[in-house]
Amino acid sequence: MSRADHRPSRRAFLGVTGTAMAAGLAAGCESGSPQSGQLDAPASTTPVSPTGQYQAGITLPQPAQPNLLAVVADLGDAVAVGPLLADLGDAILTLTAGTDARLLGLAPGDLTVTIGVGPRLVRMVDPSLPGAVDLPQFSREQIAPQARGGDLLMQICASDALVVPIVAAALLNQAGDRIHERWRQSGRRGSNIPVDQGLTAPRNLFGFIDGIVGPHTTVQEQRDLWLAAPAPVADGTIAVLRRMELDLPRFATLSVADQEAVFGRYRATGVPLSGGTITSDPNLGAKTPDGRYLIPADAHVRRAHSNVVGVGLMLRRSYSTDEPAPGLLFISFQNDMRTFTNTLTRMDHSDALLEFTTTTASATFLILPGFDQQNPLGATLFH
Repeated sequence: MSRADHRPSRRAFLGVTGTAMAAGLAAGCESGSPQSGQLDAPASTTPVSPTGQYQAGITLPQPAQPNLLAVVADLGDAVAVGPLLADLGDAILTLTAGTDARLLGLAPGDLTVTIGVGPRLVRMVDPSLPGAVDLPQFSREQIAPQARGGDLLMQICASDALVVPIVAAALLNQAGDRIHERWRQSGRRGSNIPVDQGLTAPRNLFGFIDGIVGPHTTVQEQRDLWLAAPAPVADGTIAVLRRMELDLPRFATLSVADQEAVFGRYRATGVPLSGGTITSDPNLGAKTPDGRYLIPADAHVRRAHSNVVGVGLMLRRSYSTDEPAPGLLFISFQNDMRTFTNTLTRMDHSDALLEFTTTTASATFLILPGFDQQNPLGATLFH
Protein backbone atom coordinates (compact mmCIF):
# COMPACT_ATOMS: atom_id res chain seq x y z
CA MET A 1 0.00 0.00 0.00
CA SER A 2 1.53 3.35 -1.03
CA ARG A 3 2.13 6.22 1.30
CA ALA A 4 -0.33 8.23 -0.78
CA ASP A 5 -3.05 5.86 0.40
CA HIS A 6 -2.39 6.99 3.98
CA ARG A 7 -2.18 10.74 3.58
CA PRO A 8 -4.09 12.43 6.41
CA SER A 9 -7.33 13.91 5.19
CA ARG A 10 -7.93 17.65 5.43
CA ARG A 11 -10.44 16.83 8.15
CA ALA A 12 -7.85 14.86 10.12
CA PHE A 13 -5.23 17.58 9.61
CA LEU A 14 -7.43 20.50 10.59
CA GLY A 15 -9.82 18.73 12.94
CA VAL A 16 -9.34 20.84 16.02
CA THR A 17 -12.88 22.16 16.38
CA GLY A 18 -16.11 20.53 17.44
CA THR A 19 -16.99 18.48 20.41
CA ALA A 20 -14.23 16.08 21.40
CA MET A 21 -15.28 12.45 21.19
CA ALA A 22 -14.44 10.45 24.27
CA ALA A 23 -11.77 7.77 24.41
CA GLY A 24 -11.79 3.97 24.30
CA LEU A 25 -11.79 1.07 26.73
CA ALA A 26 -9.17 2.46 29.13
CA ALA A 27 -6.11 5.03 29.89
CA GLY A 28 -3.16 7.03 27.36
CA CYS A 29 -2.07 10.44 25.44
CA GLU A 30 -5.02 13.05 26.81
CA SER A 31 -6.45 16.39 28.02
CA GLY A 32 -9.73 18.15 28.58
CA SER A 33 -12.47 19.03 26.12
CA PRO A 34 -14.31 22.34 26.54
CA GLN A 35 -17.74 22.70 28.04
CA SER A 36 -20.50 23.51 25.59
CA GLY A 37 -20.38 27.14 24.49
CA GLN A 38 -16.79 27.69 25.65
CA LEU A 39 -13.80 28.30 23.44
CA ASP A 40 -11.14 25.63 23.17
CA ALA A 41 -8.51 25.98 25.88
CA PRO A 42 -5.05 26.78 24.50
CA ALA A 43 -2.82 23.79 23.89
CA SER A 44 -0.31 23.08 26.63
CA THR A 45 3.10 24.69 26.18
CA THR A 46 4.79 22.66 28.89
CA PRO A 47 7.49 20.61 27.14
CA VAL A 48 8.05 16.94 27.87
CA SER A 49 11.66 15.79 27.78
CA PRO A 50 12.18 13.11 25.12
CA THR A 51 15.24 11.77 26.92
CA GLY A 52 15.64 9.71 30.08
CA GLN A 53 15.38 6.20 31.44
CA TYR A 54 12.08 5.57 29.64
CA GLN A 55 10.65 6.95 26.44
CA ALA A 56 8.11 9.75 26.80
CA GLY A 57 4.48 9.19 25.87
CA ILE A 58 3.84 6.22 28.17
CA THR A 59 3.64 7.48 31.75
CA LEU A 60 4.56 11.08 30.90
CA PRO A 61 2.99 13.56 30.61
CA GLN A 62 0.22 13.28 33.18
CA PRO A 63 -2.51 13.83 32.29
CA ALA A 64 -1.66 12.75 28.80
CA GLN A 65 -2.37 14.74 25.65
CA PRO A 66 -5.72 14.64 23.83
CA ASN A 67 -4.46 13.91 20.32
CA LEU A 68 -2.68 10.81 19.04
CA LEU A 69 -1.52 9.46 15.70
CA ALA A 70 -0.13 5.94 15.47
CA VAL A 71 1.85 5.18 12.31
CA VAL A 72 2.77 1.54 11.63
CA ALA A 73 5.39 0.81 8.97
CA ASP A 74 7.56 -1.97 7.55
CA LEU A 75 11.30 -1.82 6.90
CA GLY A 76 12.96 -2.74 3.65
CA ASP A 77 14.88 -6.02 3.59
CA ALA A 78 18.35 -4.43 3.45
CA VAL A 79 17.72 -1.58 5.90
CA ALA A 80 20.17 -1.23 8.80
CA VAL A 81 17.87 -1.00 11.81
CA GLY A 82 20.31 0.72 14.18
CA PRO A 83 21.10 3.73 11.97
CA LEU A 84 17.39 4.16 11.13
CA LEU A 85 16.41 4.27 14.80
CA ALA A 86 19.29 6.63 15.60
CA ASP A 87 18.11 8.98 12.83
CA LEU A 88 14.55 8.90 14.17
CA GLY A 89 15.88 9.64 17.67
CA ASP A 90 17.80 12.64 16.35
CA ALA A 91 14.64 13.92 14.66
CA ILE A 92 12.66 13.49 17.87
CA LEU A 93 15.23 15.61 19.72
CA THR A 94 14.98 18.50 17.24
CA LEU A 95 11.21 18.27 16.85
CA THR A 96 10.49 18.31 20.59
CA ALA A 97 13.01 21.13 21.06
CA GLY A 98 11.22 23.22 18.45
CA THR A 99 14.40 23.70 16.40
CA ASP A 100 13.35 21.60 13.41
CA ALA A 101 12.31 23.61 10.33
CA ARG A 102 9.89 20.84 9.43
CA LEU A 103 7.61 22.07 12.25
CA LEU A 104 6.70 24.93 9.91
CA GLY A 105 6.84 27.48 12.71
CA LEU A 106 4.57 25.62 15.14
CA ALA A 107 5.60 25.30 18.77
CA PRO A 108 5.90 21.62 19.78
CA GLY A 109 4.33 22.22 23.20
CA ASP A 110 3.93 18.90 25.00
CA LEU A 111 4.76 16.80 21.94
CA THR A 112 5.90 13.22 22.61
CA VAL A 113 7.06 10.59 20.14
CA THR A 114 7.30 6.96 21.23
CA ILE A 115 9.07 4.39 19.05
CA GLY A 116 8.60 0.62 19.05
CA VAL A 117 9.89 -2.25 16.92
CA GLY A 118 7.86 -5.25 15.81
CA PRO A 119 8.43 -8.94 16.51
CA ARG A 120 10.27 -9.61 13.22
CA LEU A 121 12.98 -7.09 14.10
CA VAL A 122 13.25 -8.37 17.67
CA ARG A 123 13.66 -11.95 16.43
CA MET A 124 16.53 -10.78 14.22
CA VAL A 125 18.42 -9.92 17.41
CA ASP A 126 17.29 -12.77 19.67
CA PRO A 127 14.08 -14.84 19.34
CA SER A 128 14.00 -15.31 23.11
CA LEU A 129 13.70 -11.57 23.86
CA PRO A 130 10.45 -10.03 25.11
CA GLY A 131 8.52 -8.66 22.17
CA ALA A 132 9.66 -11.37 19.73
CA VAL A 133 6.28 -13.12 19.59
CA ASP A 134 3.49 -12.10 17.21
CA LEU A 135 -0.02 -11.61 18.52
CA PRO A 136 -2.29 -14.60 17.99
CA GLN A 137 -5.60 -14.19 16.23
CA PHE A 138 -8.71 -13.76 18.33
CA SER A 139 -12.43 -13.85 17.65
CA ARG A 140 -14.41 -10.84 16.42
CA GLU A 141 -11.56 -9.84 14.09
CA GLN A 142 -12.03 -8.52 10.55
CA ILE A 143 -8.45 -7.51 9.81
CA ALA A 144 -7.07 -6.93 6.31
CA PRO A 145 -3.54 -8.32 5.80
CA GLN A 146 -1.93 -4.86 5.69
CA ALA A 147 -3.56 -3.97 9.03
CA ARG A 148 -2.02 -6.87 10.96
CA GLY A 149 1.47 -6.57 12.43
CA GLY A 150 4.32 -4.30 11.35
CA ASP A 151 8.01 -3.57 11.93
CA LEU A 152 7.89 -0.04 13.34
CA LEU A 153 5.52 2.00 15.51
CA MET A 154 5.62 5.78 15.74
CA GLN A 155 3.18 7.01 18.42
CA ILE A 156 2.83 10.78 18.24
CA CYS A 157 0.89 12.67 20.92
CA ALA A 158 0.32 16.39 21.49
CA SER A 159 -2.22 18.84 22.85
CA ASP A 160 -2.02 20.83 19.61
CA ALA A 161 -3.80 18.75 16.98
CA LEU A 162 -1.94 20.52 14.16
CA VAL A 163 1.44 19.41 15.49
CA VAL A 164 0.64 15.70 15.22
CA PRO A 165 0.41 15.21 11.40
CA ILE A 166 3.25 17.68 10.82
CA VAL A 167 5.53 15.65 13.10
CA ALA A 168 4.44 12.44 11.38
CA ALA A 169 5.40 13.92 8.02
CA ALA A 170 8.79 14.97 9.41
CA LEU A 171 9.51 11.51 10.80
CA LEU A 172 8.50 9.83 7.54
CA ASN A 173 10.76 12.27 5.73
CA GLN A 174 13.60 11.38 8.10
CA ALA A 175 13.12 7.68 7.42
CA GLY A 176 12.81 8.16 3.67
CA ASP A 177 12.48 5.07 1.51
CA ARG A 178 13.87 2.88 4.31
CA ILE A 179 10.31 2.33 5.57
CA HIS A 180 6.94 1.78 3.92
CA GLU A 181 3.83 2.88 5.77
CA ARG A 182 1.46 0.04 6.55
CA TRP A 183 -1.45 1.71 8.35
CA ARG A 184 -2.13 4.71 10.53
CA GLN A 185 -4.82 5.75 12.96
CA SER A 186 -5.52 9.08 14.62
CA GLY A 187 -7.68 9.55 17.69
CA ARG A 188 -8.80 11.85 20.49
CA ARG A 189 -9.44 11.36 24.17
CA GLY A 190 -12.20 12.82 26.30
CA SER A 191 -12.10 15.26 29.18
CA ASN A 192 -10.22 14.40 32.36
CA ILE A 193 -12.29 13.15 35.28
CA PRO A 194 -10.61 13.00 38.72
CA VAL A 195 -10.25 9.42 39.93
CA ASP A 196 -7.72 9.69 42.75
CA GLN A 197 -5.01 12.07 43.92
CA GLY A 198 -2.94 12.87 40.84
CA LEU A 199 -4.93 10.41 38.70
CA THR A 200 -7.59 11.19 36.12
CA ALA A 201 -9.39 9.10 33.51
CA PRO A 202 -11.51 9.96 30.46
CA ARG A 203 -14.91 8.70 29.41
CA ASN A 204 -15.07 6.32 26.46
CA LEU A 205 -17.44 6.38 23.50
CA PHE A 206 -19.89 4.21 25.44
CA GLY A 207 -20.09 6.97 28.08
CA PHE A 208 -18.19 5.11 30.83
CA ILE A 209 -15.11 6.30 32.73
CA ASP A 210 -12.10 4.36 31.50
CA GLY A 211 -8.55 3.78 32.69
CA ILE A 212 -9.41 3.52 36.36
CA VAL A 213 -7.37 0.36 36.93
CA GLY A 214 -3.71 0.13 35.95
CA PRO A 215 -0.13 0.30 37.18
CA HIS A 216 -0.39 3.86 38.47
CA THR A 217 2.17 3.78 41.30
CA THR A 218 5.94 3.43 40.96
CA VAL A 219 5.84 0.01 42.61
CA GLN A 220 3.10 -1.18 40.22
CA GLU A 221 4.95 0.22 37.21
CA GLN A 222 8.16 -1.59 38.15
CA ARG A 223 6.22 -4.82 38.67
CA ASP A 224 3.88 -4.77 35.67
CA LEU A 225 4.92 -2.09 33.15
CA TRP A 226 8.67 -1.76 32.64
CA LEU A 227 10.96 -4.55 31.48
CA ALA A 228 13.74 -5.20 34.01
CA ALA A 229 15.74 -7.72 31.98
CA PRO A 230 17.49 -8.76 29.83
CA ALA A 231 19.81 -5.77 29.53
CA PRO A 232 19.15 -4.89 25.84
CA VAL A 233 15.45 -4.28 26.51
CA ALA A 234 15.55 -3.12 30.15
CA ASP A 235 13.44 0.02 30.72
CA GLY A 236 11.36 -0.73 27.65
CA THR A 237 7.86 -2.21 27.61
CA ILE A 238 5.57 -4.17 25.29
CA ALA A 239 2.75 -2.37 23.48
CA VAL A 240 -0.36 -3.90 21.92
CA LEU A 241 -2.45 -1.90 19.44
CA ARG A 242 -5.99 -2.91 18.51
CA ARG A 243 -8.25 -0.76 16.35
CA MET A 244 -11.92 -1.52 16.92
CA GLU A 245 -15.21 -0.51 15.41
CA LEU A 246 -17.96 -0.02 18.01
CA ASP A 247 -21.64 -0.77 17.55
CA LEU A 248 -22.78 2.42 19.24
CA PRO A 249 -26.39 2.38 17.95
CA ARG A 250 -27.04 -1.09 19.36
CA PHE A 251 -25.38 -0.28 22.70
CA ALA A 252 -27.48 2.87 22.96
CA THR A 253 -30.69 0.81 22.76
CA LEU A 254 -29.85 -0.82 26.10
CA SER A 255 -31.23 0.65 29.30
CA VAL A 256 -28.70 2.36 31.54
CA ALA A 257 -28.92 -0.57 33.96
CA ASP A 258 -28.16 -3.02 31.15
CA GLN A 259 -25.26 -0.86 29.96
CA GLU A 260 -23.90 -0.86 33.49
CA ALA A 261 -24.24 -4.64 33.62
CA VAL A 262 -22.06 -4.89 30.50
CA PHE A 263 -19.23 -2.93 32.16
CA GLY A 264 -19.79 -3.85 35.82
CA ARG A 265 -19.64 -0.17 36.84
CA TYR A 266 -22.11 2.67 37.25
CA ARG A 267 -22.03 4.87 34.17
CA ALA A 268 -22.29 8.22 35.97
CA THR A 269 -19.66 7.64 38.67
CA GLY A 270 -17.46 4.73 37.61
CA VAL A 271 -18.08 3.02 40.97
CA PRO A 272 -18.18 -0.82 40.73
CA LEU A 273 -21.66 -2.32 40.91
CA SER A 274 -20.48 -4.03 44.11
CA GLY A 275 -20.20 -0.61 45.77
CA GLY A 276 -17.48 1.52 47.34
CA THR A 277 -15.71 4.33 45.50
CA ILE A 278 -14.44 4.65 41.95
CA THR A 279 -11.04 3.29 43.04
CA SER A 280 -12.48 0.38 45.02
CA ASP A 281 -11.48 -3.06 43.79
CA PRO A 282 -14.65 -4.73 42.46
CA ASN A 283 -16.01 -7.25 44.96
CA LEU A 284 -16.59 -10.12 42.58
CA GLY A 285 -18.19 -12.28 45.29
CA ALA A 286 -20.84 -9.76 46.36
CA LYS A 287 -24.41 -10.94 45.81
CA THR A 288 -27.94 -9.64 46.11
CA PRO A 289 -30.19 -11.07 48.86
CA ASP A 290 -31.67 -13.49 46.30
CA GLY A 291 -28.20 -14.81 45.39
CA ARG A 292 -27.41 -12.96 42.15
CA TYR A 293 -23.95 -11.50 41.63
CA LEU A 294 -23.95 -7.70 41.87
CA ILE A 295 -21.35 -7.76 39.09
CA PRO A 296 -22.72 -10.11 36.41
CA ALA A 297 -20.73 -13.15 35.34
CA ASP A 298 -20.12 -11.71 31.88
CA ALA A 299 -19.40 -8.10 32.98
CA HIS A 300 -16.21 -6.61 31.54
CA VAL A 301 -14.65 -5.81 34.93
CA ARG A 302 -15.07 -9.44 35.99
CA ARG A 303 -13.83 -11.08 32.78
CA ALA A 304 -10.81 -8.74 32.51
CA HIS A 305 -9.91 -8.59 36.22
CA SER A 306 -6.19 -9.27 36.61
CA ASN A 307 -6.64 -11.45 39.69
CA VAL A 308 -9.23 -13.60 37.92
CA VAL A 309 -7.07 -13.92 34.81
CA GLY A 310 -3.93 -14.48 36.88
CA VAL A 311 -1.79 -11.78 35.25
CA GLY A 312 -0.35 -8.38 36.07
CA LEU A 313 -1.88 -4.99 35.39
CA MET A 314 -1.73 -3.33 31.98
CA LEU A 315 -1.54 0.40 31.34
CA ARG A 316 -4.43 0.84 28.92
CA ARG A 317 -4.69 3.82 26.59
CA SER A 318 -7.61 4.30 24.24
CA TYR A 319 -8.54 6.99 21.74
CA SER A 320 -11.85 7.60 20.02
CA THR A 321 -11.89 7.46 16.24
CA ASP A 322 -14.35 8.52 13.57
CA GLU A 323 -12.38 7.37 10.52
CA PRO A 324 -12.58 4.84 8.97
CA ALA A 325 -15.52 4.18 11.31
CA PRO A 326 -16.68 5.22 14.80
CA GLY A 327 -14.61 3.26 17.27
CA LEU A 328 -11.40 3.33 19.21
CA LEU A 329 -7.71 2.68 19.04
CA PHE A 330 -6.86 0.60 22.10
CA ILE A 331 -3.23 0.61 23.28
CA SER A 332 -1.96 -1.36 26.24
CA PHE A 333 1.53 -1.37 27.76
CA GLN A 334 2.77 -4.30 29.86
CA ASN A 335 6.05 -6.10 30.57
CA ASP A 336 4.66 -9.55 29.77
CA MET A 337 2.75 -10.32 26.58
CA ARG A 338 0.68 -12.88 28.50
CA THR A 339 -0.90 -10.03 30.45
CA PHE A 340 -2.71 -9.05 27.28
CA THR A 341 -3.14 -12.41 25.53
CA ASN A 342 -4.43 -14.25 28.60
CA THR A 343 -6.82 -11.40 29.39
CA LEU A 344 -8.26 -11.25 25.89
CA THR A 345 -8.50 -15.04 25.71
CA ARG A 346 -10.63 -15.01 28.85
CA MET A 347 -12.70 -12.09 27.53
CA ASP A 348 -13.19 -13.93 24.24
CA HIS A 349 -15.07 -16.68 26.04
CA SER A 350 -17.91 -14.52 27.41
CA ASP A 351 -17.23 -10.80 27.90
CA ALA A 352 -20.45 -8.88 27.27
CA LEU A 353 -18.52 -5.84 26.06
CA LEU A 354 -16.95 -7.66 23.11
CA GLU A 355 -20.40 -8.20 21.61
CA PHE A 356 -20.29 -4.52 20.63
CA THR A 357 -16.76 -4.49 19.12
CA THR A 358 -15.07 -5.65 15.91
CA THR A 359 -11.27 -5.48 15.67
CA THR A 360 -10.00 -4.16 12.31
CA ALA A 361 -6.26 -3.72 13.00
CA SER A 362 -3.82 -5.41 15.38
CA ALA A 363 -0.09 -5.24 16.15
CA THR A 364 2.44 -5.55 18.96
CA PHE A 365 5.74 -3.75 19.47
CA LEU A 366 8.68 -3.71 21.82
CA ILE A 367 8.83 -0.11 23.02
CA LEU A 368 12.53 0.70 23.11
CA PRO A 369 14.32 1.87 26.26
CA GLY A 370 14.89 5.59 26.77
CA PHE A 371 17.64 7.44 24.97
CA ASP A 372 19.60 10.71 24.96
CA GLN A 373 22.26 12.51 22.94
CA GLN A 374 25.01 10.13 24.08
CA ASN A 375 22.92 6.94 23.87
CA PRO A 376 21.05 6.76 20.55
CA LEU A 377 17.54 5.38 20.29
CA GLY A 378 17.67 1.60 19.93
CA ALA A 379 21.41 1.36 20.57
CA THR A 380 21.06 -1.22 23.35
CA LEU A 381 19.33 -3.63 20.94
CA PHE A 382 20.69 -2.79 17.49
CA HIS A 383 24.41 -2.09 17.70
